[in-house]
Amino acid sequence: MTVNDDAFTNWKIREEIAESMIPVIGKLHRERDVTVLLHSRSLVNKSVVSILKTHRFARQIDGEELSVTETLPFLQALTTLDLGPSQIDIGMLAVTYKAHGRGLSVEEFTAEAVAGATGANKADRRAGRDVVLYGFGRIGRLVARLLIEKSGSGNGLRLRAIVVRRGGAQDIVKRASLLRRDSIHGQFQGTITVDEASSTIIANGNVIKVIYANDPSEVDYRAYGVKDAILIDNTGKWRDREGLSQHLRPGIDKVVLTAPGKGDVPNIVHGVNHDTIKPDEQILSCASCTTNAIVPPLKAMAEEYGVLRGHVETVHSFTNDQNLLDNYHSSDRRGRSAPLNMVITETGAAAAVAKALPELDARITGSSIRVPVPDVSIAILSLRLGRETTREEVLGYLRNVSLTSPLKRQIDFTTAPDAVSSDFIGSRHASIVDAGATKVEGDDAILYLWYDNEFGYSCQVIRVVQHVSGVEYPTFPVPVV
Repeated sequence: MTVNDDAFTNWKIREEIAESMIPVIGKLHRERDVTVLLHSRSLVNKSVVSILKTHRFARQIDGEELSVTETLPFLQALTTLDLGPSQIDIGMLAVTYKAHGRGLSVEEFTAEAVAGATGANKADRRAGRDVVLYGFGRIGRLVARLLIEKSGSGNGLRLRAIVVRRGGAQDIVKRASLLRRDSIHGQFQGTITVDEASSTIIANGNVIKVIYANDPSEVDYRAYGVKDAILIDNTGKWRDREGLSQHLRPGIDKVVLTAPGKGDVPNIVHGVNHDTIKPDEQILSCASCTTNAIVPPLKAMAEEYGVLRGHVETVHSFTNDQNLLDNYHSSDRRGRSAPLNMVITETGAAAAVAKALPELDARITGSSIRVPVPDVSIAILSLRLGRETTREEVLGYLRNVSLTSPLKRQIDFTTAPDAVSSDFIGSRHASIVDAGATKVEGDDAILYLWYDNEFGYSCQVIRVVQHVSGVEYPTFPVPVV
């Protein structure tokens, strides 16, 4: 048998194993609200090839691919346990077992590592929480995709309604089409049908009412069976407490803004300050995509090295706020053609750091350049640290943060020498550290942070909504602090 034959045979064996994992992962998710992860990446509803590719990510740990033959026993061990709602990372189980197995069997080690999700320790299985989307643009449609994807067992978040202004003939058909196909993020994973008579979109079995209104005051959510809902405002029309309070009508319990909040509206970056949300807080903001990209790495660097001051320069993809061709715009430069120019503009991300990370006693400044790409941006974070260090130390630290820390869902890490912006379309992390571009000299560090300013940010929004709704279940093994 040749080397080529050996490689192909090995691939087919791994394919077969990955194929056997799919129904197990699906059953755990549907019946027990257990989300199986591999190094913080969900394996729910993933294809055979996607599962195999996700296993390759483990090369970031010790240079070797994590094989499905190593993770399958841990997945099988989970099926024997009395599991409650949780997120369980079989990649971390496999790696930790290899390093600290202590002579235990896989079954014994797994039972010990996820003990917080079994028996009397199980989290309560929460009743479904209604969600309403106010606005259905770029972020609104991606948030809708994520809510539908995560509907799983029927517990958790339920997208019940979308509120928009009527756009003309076949409005609902056109909106459903935009949900079904996206020029950047591809096809919707599933089936979508439209019932014009009842003004509903049915996506993967989720019945979503489309409500037409020009103003929050026009909507009686109780008439559509919506109760105690979390409303996600994707319009950005209102950003202070007074304006957003208009949404607090019968049927709506909380309001989450997908833009930076003004005044006393809390700006929340999941992973950093989401645990500061007061139970009775009804209005909050998820800040901006750039704030979400820079604050987690800032927190990580400040905790390890201290940060005395910093500057962030964002090279940001163009947005719908700009013009396709030169035309009038209230902003000085955004009226110039977005696909033809680099456009200097302002960013509020630096100022928002103080709200999300008040313990950071450092002055952070910022500016932004819009460039002719439709999605994925990069933040160049230049920091003066509290002590001298080396490039190797910083990269080793950030790599470990991305793999084992409580920020591993926010910070990703890449060593790809040829990485470019389009490689990060669809990333679910708030930002991705580019190891090859990182520069460190003494107490100066420059981090290059990629981020999908649409999808990565939408994932952060969903995490905040899950937290405030009480359906953000614990992750095991517990991340190292």
